[in-house]
Amino acid sequence: MNEPRPDVAELTFFTTVASLRSFRKAADELRVSPSTLSHGVRRLEERMGVRLLNRTTRSVAPTEAGEALLERVLPLLQGLRGALAEVSEGGGPPRGSLRINTNIVGARVLLRDVVPVFRTRCPDVHVDLVIEGRLVDIVAQGFDAGVRLREAIPRDMVAVSFGGDTRFVAVASPKYLERHPAPRTPHDLLKHECIRYRFKSGKLYRWEFERRGQALSIDVNGPLTLNDDDLMVQAAVAGHGIAYVAEPFAQRDIQEGRLVVVLGAWLPQVSGLALYYPGHRQVPPALRAFVSVLKESRAGG
Repeated sequence: MNEPRPDVAELTFFTTVASLRSFRKAADELRVSPSTLSHGVRRLEERMGVRLLNRTTRSVAPTEAGEALLERVLPLLQGLRGALAEVSEGGGPPRGSLRINTNIVGARVLLRDVVPVFRTRCPDVHVDLVIEGRLVDIVAQGFDAGVRLREAIPRDMVAVSFGGDTRFVAVASPKYLERHPAPRTPHDLLKHECIRYRFKSGKLYRWEFERRGQALSIDVNGPLTLNDDDLMVQAAVAGHGIAYVAEPFAQRDIQEGRLVVVLGAWLPQVSGLALYYPGHRQVPPALRAFVSVLKESRAGG
């Protein structure tokens, strides 16, 4: 007799643990006991005859087989939940939760322009904004949507632009510029103290400039390396050197005179922010409502 196939509960247990990388967080998310969750995942592994999760006392992560299963099954479960929610609501306001992975700039714009209106219209939806500097796989990590610069969004995603185009700016404090003449060309930065940015991967960012169709990148030097834009702005305000950040991070300090933009003629425009989500699955009612509010705020702005 054939072994019974995995049921939806077992697959839900597995995908939640694999996405959150934690049995405790998954148990809280699903509102079940850790023992129930562990038993369900173990039963799924026994049915499939393969280990899906590597467990240690400190961490849990999918195996190669687990990653493959997660990639295939998670979109199906999310689509199923969206379809069931839409039918059960019968046209009523959305319920449940909406998980969005975003950078800090996107979170600020959403909290200012979108979330207040959305909460008024959909009071039964819990909005979970997870702020990360790195681009993540929103499907594999269990998010309904993500927010990043439009140029960084995978091509297979549906993207809704908002916030307008922006630019990266090189900024320094007046105190720093009193000690060091302002650079006149990007190559002058090699003589300056620059505040470098390190990606999560460990790679250092090369500053990018453009003028009259001429593009170049500079591998700057400096005494300080950070991996957070807000901290880079603070360091520049404190006079530690020149920082290169997305303009929204430094805008207030520029307006209030704590920072000065240098190399203004060389600073490139970049595509603005966009909220994105998979186009190959059922869009959950809460996300559909959120996108509607986002589009209204964009039209009104």
